[in-house]
Amino acid sequence: MDDLVLAIDQGTSSTRAVAFDASWSVRASASRRLTTRHPQGGWAEQDPEAILNSVVEVVADVVEAVGGPGRIGAVGLANQGETVVPWDSATGEALGPAVLWHCRRSQAIVDRIAATGHGPAIQALTGLPLDPYFSAGKMRWLIEENATVASASANGRLAVGTVDAWLTARLGPIARTEPSTASRTQLFGLASLAWDDALLDWWDVPRAGLPVVGPSVGDLGTISHPSWDGALPLRAMLCDQQAALVGHGGHRPGTIKATFGTGVFVLANCGSLPLAAPPGILVTVAWTDAAGRPTYALDGGVFSAGSLLDWLHAGLGLIDDPADLDRLAVEVSDSAGVRMLPALSGLGAPWWASDARAVMAGMTAMTSRGHLARAAIDAIAQRVADVVDAMASTLPDPSAPLRVDGGLTRSGLLVQRQADLIGRPVDVATATESTALGIGLMAAIGAGRLTEGEAVAVAGTARRVEPGLGDAERGWERSAWRAFVRRAVALGRPDEDDAARPFARPSTT
Repeated sequence: MDDLVLAIDQGTSSTRAVAFDASWSVRASASRRLTTRHPQGGWAEQDPEAILNSVVEVVADVVEAVGGPGRIGAVGLANQGETVVPWDSATGEALGPAVLWHCRRSQAIVDRIAATGHGPAIQALTGLPLDPYFSAGKMRWLIEENATVASASANGRLAVGTVDAWLTARLGPIARTEPSTASRTQLFGLASLAWDDALLDWWDVPRAGLPVVGPSVGDLGTISHPSWDGALPLRAMLCDQQAALVGHGGHRPGTIKATFGTGVFVLANCGSLPLAAPPGILVTVAWTDAAGRPTYALDGGVFSAGSLLDWLHAGLGLIDDPADLDRLAVEVSDSAGVRMLPALSGLGAPWWASDARAVMAGMTAMTSRGHLARAAIDAIAQRVADVVDAMASTLPDPSAPLRVDGGLTRSGLLVQRQADLIGRPVDVATATESTALGIGLMAAIGAGRLTEGEAVAVAGTARRVEPGLGDAERGWERSAWRAFVRRAVALGRPDEDDAARPFARPSTT
């Protein structure tokens, strides 16, 4: 009996598969961790085969646990957004690494495109500013800098796409993507909902190598692998952050959510027509229905959150296990003036300073690990507040709660600081990982088992956290933070007058 919905959440740090029953209770789940490599400063990549194998393994585990593939009536696949994989279109073999969404290796290519003057037109067509975050620059970098990829491109055998395309190329009959993920590439028209000839020309990416774009939900064919002992019906595909929005009841216009993971991504449903976005905020496709009709979203990404804590823990040894952040932070009452700019991968929305670097400031001989933990919590909450504040003028209800999920929301201090700094309630989701629930709900919609209204009703809130700061105090904190960000970003930029300064770097000539 095909009564279960299988959600596949292929994320940056791990891949999860979850089987939901008709009451949206979890019947079985499995996960695999993924390793990220950093070959150079600012670079981030994974093994495409490891990504594929992680999906195969978690699905096999869940299918076996529920009694076989015949129990699965619909599958949804969420993927890690802007990450790019190159492969051989004839053999399916990966030709290079999976270049991750937060990798900055394509900065020089982005700068070159900016110098041509096409940046404003690219943003008008795609809703996205020029930044290495998006997929097109990564694709171009692979073609120019990876000899194997360049050879395949010259021979007409290059296939390149986001992770959903890579997975469906290997597990299904064709490589396919859908508008929410395609809209993150800077090759896809926000209004036309198609690969755009001008964008392909400016980025010099071959159309023939790109996947087919279909709707986000509906009959999307099947995926299969020998270890599953049968084909599974694919009924939804989404970018992971859009899937998380669905998991928060995001079919209702005005719903705003933040998912706290490696980064923090804030999305808000803005309806069936793309809006003129506020400064620093993006417009993206939330999803399309089975007929291809779009829903759009406002989008703002904070690139370093969980990664900041991992760096402070594993990289520098300055804090204890990130999972025990609150225990360390409550040793002190505040950060004692210590501030951090969490810009390990540049600074995203609404600042868009790709050359920004992480900064810690304000330490004294009395600074403790507790102060650092407090400063890290504040830095993450302030960066999310940057995005929420920038979106507020466009959303219909500026007092609507921010719905949150992700592992970092287990930190009670972080959630409270988040409410304090945005001046609105924060609703913590019942499901810690809303991405899996959201893509499962979309698969049920795609299979005709659920309506959008019914999907909204499934989303639940575990607890509400009210803001505890008054308007004046919050205004002071936010103003002081913005001043700090401007000064901290400037530290990472070369000073034209360096040669005249007494401590300038000496000449090497």
